[in-house]
Formats: sequence, structure tokens, C-alpha cells
Amino acid sequence: MSARSKARKQALDILFEADIRQSSASDLLESRLVVEEGPDARPMREFAKALVNGVIDHRRKIDELISTYAQGWDMDRLPIVDRNILRIAIFEILWGEEIPDAVAIDEALTMAALLSTEESAGYIHGVLGRISSIKGDLAL
Repeated sequence: MSARSKARKQALDILFEADIRQSSASDLLESRLVVEEGPDARPMREFAKALVNGVIDHRRKIDELISTYAQGWDMDRLPIVDRNILRIAIFEILWGEEIPDAVAIDEALTMAALLSTEESAGYIHGVLGRISSIKGDLAL
């Protein structure tokens, strides 16, 4: 697993926990930052922090896009893990200039295949593919 893939997983863990606890992802991220070193230290990767902060900064627009393009699904009905995989990938597609869309989508599909239901990867692929195809037309 690449360093960026591990960072995406860390970001997903933070966003998932904040979502399930209905708490602030910023506060949760801050509490997870480890400054000490040693065998038990689990430092937060810079890319993970950037993903979490990016999702926080753009969450209103991201959630609006999910609601619009997740046909037949209400945000509250989406599995929490799927919702947060979508949030990370949409942030990367729309605001992650150094990440090709195909990479962001592939990483999201990998996480969905490992962490969610059998149907999730196909559904996530459809939503992300649509957003990627229209991103030039979106008002950000």
C-alpha cells in the first residue's frame, strides 16, 4: 500500500469517526496529531491532514454534489463509509490539482471494495465518474 493510500485511509478513519459520532472532524484531527516518537507513535501523514481539512473546507459543496448525483439516495441513507469515501474522492477530483481524476477514483474504489458492501464500488464509481466528467462546468 502506497503512502498516499495509507493517508487516504487515515483521512477516512477521521471523517468516518466524526460522522458517526456527529462531532467535529477538525477537533478529532487535532486530537489525533501525535508529536512524540517511538514504537507506539502513529503520526498523522501530511496528506491525510490535507484531505481532512480539504473535505472540511469544501464540505457544503461536496455534500451538495453527492446529494445531486447520488441518484435515488438521500445523504442520510448512504452508508457512512461510502459517504466519506465519496467526500474524499470528490475533494481530490475537484480541488486536488496534483492528483489525476482516475487515481482518485481508483483509490476510492479500492477503499470501497475493502471496507464497504459489494454494491458500493459500482455505485461510487458511477457518482465519481459523473462528477469527474462535469467538473469543468461546476461553479466552485
